[in-house]
Amino acid sequence: MSRTIPLLLTALCCILLKPTCCSSSKILVVPIDGSHWINMEVILQELHSRGHNITVLRSAKSWYIPSTSSLYTSINVPMLEDESDMDYYNRMLRDVMECRKWISFTRTFCQQYLITSMLTHGHTILARAAATMMDDPVFMKTLQDAKFDLMLTDPGLTLGVFLGAYLKLPMVFNVRWINNGESHFTMAPSPTSYVPVPGSELQDQMNFLERTKNMLHYIYSRLEQHFSINIIYTDLLQRHFPPGTDLLSLEYAADIWLVRADFVFEFPRPTMPNVIYIGGFQCKKARPLPAELEAFMQSSGEHGVVVMSLGTFVSALPPDVTDAIAAAFAEIPQKVVWKFIGEKPSSLGNNTLLVNWLPQNDLLGHPKTRAFVAHGGTNGVYESIYHGVPVLGLPLLFDQFDNLHRLKMRGAARVVEAYSLTKEDFLVALRDILDTPSYRNNMQHLSKLHHDLPMAPMDSAIFWIEYVIRNKGAAHLKSAGINLPWYTYFCVDVAVVIMVVLGVVVWASVSICRMLCCRSSRRKIKSE
Repeated sequence: MSRTIPLLLTALCCILLKPTCCSSSKILVVPIDGSHWINMEVILQELHSRGHNITVLRSAKSWYIPSTSSLYTSINVPMLEDESDMDYYNRMLRDVMECRKWISFTRTFCQQYLITSMLTHGHTILARAAATMMDDPVFMKTLQDAKFDLMLTDPGLTLGVFLGAYLKLPMVFNVRWINNGESHFTMAPSPTSYVPVPGSELQDQMNFLERTKNMLHYIYSRLEQHFSINIIYTDLLQRHFPPGTDLLSLEYAADIWLVRADFVFEFPRPTMPNVIYIGGFQCKKARPLPAELEAFMQSSGEHGVVVMSLGTFVSALPPDVTDAIAAAFAEIPQKVVWKFIGEKPSSLGNNTLLVNWLPQNDLLGHPKTRAFVAHGGTNGVYESIYHGVPVLGLPLLFDQFDNLHRLKMRGAARVVEAYSLTKEDFLVALRDILDTPSYRNNMQHLSKLHHDLPMAPMDSAIFWIEYVIRNKGAAHLKSAGINLPWYTYFCVDVAVVIMVVLGVVVWASVSICRMLCCRSSRRKIKSE
């Protein structure tokens, strides 16, 4: 009897929780390396704990994705990392710093031009990689015979999109960036009157000049999509997909978009029914620090600690900038933990600890942390919101300028420019963040809103992934608008017909009036 009760309880649990505890699905994952892998790995950990079998496609030269893992089985395939290196981003940083010297209206276009060159190069590599895989009948048959239940991919790189569509798998996107911009601009209406285009460094309340700039950015991004990106995949699409297929149509076919965004941080904008917002899903409560690091934190006393990190790609700022930052740190009473790779700054103070790696989430959640000096990457921004730590922003590349601009507009951050940074400028901004209570109060308000949700972002992500698996897709959530040609979507054909009809009515009315007037005139002449 004592053994029967536990067995009955186990059976009952499996019946009640069948979608999660009694099913084991096969999931094919195509991630992006670098900081994007952090976002994907935490989801894979949760899926693995729920019994799903995971296969990850990775590059043999991957920077961060291990070839062996208890979470998944890996397959090495050609990817972007095979033909690029991390030093590329440091070289691009120098070019962006030159762009930042331009006037505010034009420098964002300079930066966008640099990104266009990078995207063209990257998508060319991806097209070759996709062709190598899809032209290999043995490899493709291996994937088909595996009978996967789902494609989970970050569509910032297109390989997962092509493979998922070719294998006819239900697709879930773990996404923020796609093709040449933020994911909403691919799959949701984006009125330029109040939705700032990525890279424009604008807000949702714009004057005429700002709306003009926003429209120009939008036109540029559309031209970039159709004439710099889409055409790169033309040959691949013609050989492996039905006529008329393009990159966007394959992306529209995704069942669920898990968008790494939260409207506590983003500006309000239109969205779509198959979009699930999971911004900050990778954030966790702070765990205990290693003993030496904890001792350093405690040694700060009542002044606390400043944490500085510039993310995974950019290894170091130019030496004159790092010297200015180090000199400024040396003059504050707070201790500093600085993730730093490179030659030690000559002006480094005794209060600053340089480390090659730091547990960023755990440090931001530590009660001694007073401020976060960051480049403005998405992961760091959401971790600072999650833990309520104000930010001194030092944007360097890509979306970092927009991210920090959003925090600045909410009164939770200050922003300094790397290209013109001096010790005095950095010190003034740092002291302002540390000594002005409004920054911390505003960030803690954002943190309170971020936590006030009916379901944790991670739970929401896992639910919808398993929802797609259980229902073999989510076609009922896809808008019909994604399949319409542009002239139908914007009702241009309707407008043209209405204008023609109105023109005919006006022409007929004028003609009838002229005819009646002429008859009346002739009668009058005859009567005279």
